[in-house]
Amino acid sequence: MRVIILCCFALLGYVNSYAQSKAIKKVPTVFVDREGVMRWSDSKAEASFYGVNYTVPFAHAFRALHDKGIDRKRAIDRDVYHFARLGYNAYRIHIWDVEISDKNGNLISNEHLDLLDYLLFKLQERGIRILITGMTNFGNGYPERNINTDAFTYHYDKCAVHANPQAIAAQEKYITQLLHHVNPYTGNAYQTDPYIIGFEINNEPCHTGAIQTTSDYIGRMVKAMKKAGNKKPIFYNVSHNMEHVKAYFDADIQGTTYQWYPVGLVAGRERQGNFLPYIDQYDIPFSNLKGFANKAKAVYEYDPADNLYSYMHPAMSRTFRSAGFQWITQFAYDPMDIAAYNTEYQTHYLNLAYTPAKALSTMIAAEVAYTIPRNKKFEQYPQDTLFGDFSVSYEQDLSVMNAQDKYFYTNNTTVRPLNPTKLQHIAGHGSSPVVEYRGSGAYF
Repeated sequence: MRVIILCCFALLGYVNSYAQSKAIKKVPTVFVDREGVMRWSDSKAEASFYGVNYTVPFAHAFRALHDKGIDRKRAIDRDVYHFARLGYNAYRIHIWDVEISDKNGNLISNEHLDLLDYLLFKLQERGIRILITGMTNFGNGYPERNINTDAFTYHYDKCAVHANPQAIAAQEKYITQLLHHVNPYTGNAYQTDPYIIGFEINNEPCHTGAIQTTSDYIGRMVKAMKKAGNKKPIFYNVSHNMEHVKAYFDADIQGTTYQWYPVGLVAGRERQGNFLPYIDQYDIPFSNLKGFANKAKAVYEYDPADNLYSYMHPAMSRTFRSAGFQWITQFAYDPMDIAAYNTEYQTHYLNLAYTPAKALSTMIAAEVAYTIPRNKKFEQYPQDTLFGDFSVSYEQDLSVMNAQDKYFYTNNTTVRPLNPTKLQHIAGHGSSPVVEYRGSGAYF
């Protein structure tokens, strides 16, 4: 009888494993073709992504939720629901390696990693794809003091961590173990999870000295990732250390990452004015370099910071699409349970409950990313305030999507829907020809 029972359990385990493997294969993944275009594995159609950064598993958000006595997993549930409500299909996080690694680069299983696993699982339930940046290589304190965890990053200067042989060895070990890590909520290793579209090696690296040193570092990290078995696209940040861009584009990577803060950061006050003339084009000064054309382009972070306007996000999304970007993630979405205080980054402020008009503008920006063709060119401001199904206005602090089946707006508007009888989805803030509303929140 014991033999029969053991055989049954073994067979059941095999069936479950086979079923899970089969399910993974059914989920389309993303690859980068020879022209540097991200495509879906099943249809070969171009992929387009829009979403946010969000940091609850780490640093200030992690601590603040604890201090308020809030269950972090329930907080994640609430926020991910809002991501889906806003129509996002993308999420990016730069992992605070200092909170999940030791001084030798070993991955540590702890509450931070568990929350990251849980977050990725909840995102997948909503069909949201993920770009993981493996390391930040800086402290976990902001806006408070750093807490020294004795992780490898704390043993090296930010600009030495990519050149010091011992530091690089620790990073090779860390990235290998991260790729191999099996998420207990999904049952998938990070490197085989179909919802993770790729990996950015590190967040905003600091490269100084010889360009060859930079090339060697990237080469070693890519080699370690391939040796680990990773087959997903590898991305590298090209927005920093401009004198080293040749090393980036010579590297054996499939994608490059960019950022944009066109009105600056950390003004310490709410900035006001018409910023549309500043966001109608995105110039890349090294676009003529060899290797540029065959690498996918992703916006890892962007934000029209230090203001509450609702007219800018769709315009920036349009400009990114015009420049050929397929992945666009704002930095950063405030967890709802601490969003009332805006303590996480101050200069950034986005939350559906507390900045409803601005949040709805990202909903419209997502639709821009999904519908405006990649590389489509537009006239300069003010001619580019009307594009596709969209319009933006500084004077009215207004963004509108007016399509046959969707009607979204961020403020009071007199714009009439194209065809009210065909509308399937309305989202708004303020009043419109179809909704009279005197409240202060968003509605759907």
